[in-house]
Amino acid sequence: MLWAAWSRYAFGLALLRTVRATRYATPLREGGSLPAIVEADDLGMYVVKFRGAGQGPAALVAELIGGEIARLLGLPMPEIVFVDVDAALGRNEPDPEIRDLLKASVGLNLALDYLPGSVMFDPAARESVDADLASRIVWLDAFLLNIDRTPQNPNLLLWHRELYLIDHGAALYFQHRWESAPQAALSRFPQSKDHVLLPWADRLSQADEALRPLLSEEAVTNVVAAVPQEWLTAEPAAYVDILLRRLEAAPAFTEEAQRARAQLV
Repeated sequence: MLWAAWSRYAFGLALLRTVRATRYATPLREGGSLPAIVEADDLGMYVVKFRGAGQGPAALVAELIGGEIARLLGLPMPEIVFVDVDAALGRNEPDPEIRDLLKASVGLNLALDYLPGSVMFDPAARESVDADLASRIVWLDAFLLNIDRTPQNPNLLLWHRELYLIDHGAALYFQHRWESAPQAALSRFPQSKDHVLLPWADRLSQADEALRPLLSEEAVTNVVAAVPQEWLTAEPAAYVDILLRRLEAAPAFTEEAQRARAQLV
């Protein structure tokens, strides 16, 4: 799995495909950004996050960087693709809210491969979760400052009995207010106490030891370079700098997650 993740970056930038939306299939109204299942010209189905949604392009930046870093670390992610939305896509849409959203999103957007038949992970069902995988996901979310993987909103899909990470749009919150970025880079991330997988994450030290070396400056730079410049709220180098400083804080946020888990026992 790790080689599969690394191979996408071995020769430079992340290799994200671009597909063209051909049919708006189904709105997904669970979230405030009104994502949708869309068919594309490769006959694939994708869950599209639209640039014109209220959260704006910054949510797509977090989605792309968070998802591709997860993939780089060998964690299970649906494929991320760029989706080109033509002005004609929403022309016959009867819902005015959706029509306005599509009109505001003409051009490049972001999507995850649709996993048909998948269901949201339910911690109340006490599904068995591999301790190593749980620890790596808790570590990843602390690194990304992802506040949105809680029992109320797990953002984990079960598909063919395997966990898949989705929706990193709430991560990297510093990009909404760059004056807070230095403090965010050093954060111990106390929000780990609310992580849906924390009860299973008893290998956090091992996760830290395994994952930190994979996030070289070159690897992080390549992930950030895959983001369209017009989506960014600062220069790419600023994102890389904060992510590398975040990596330096790994001992602190790993220790904080361990402390939070110890209080669960």
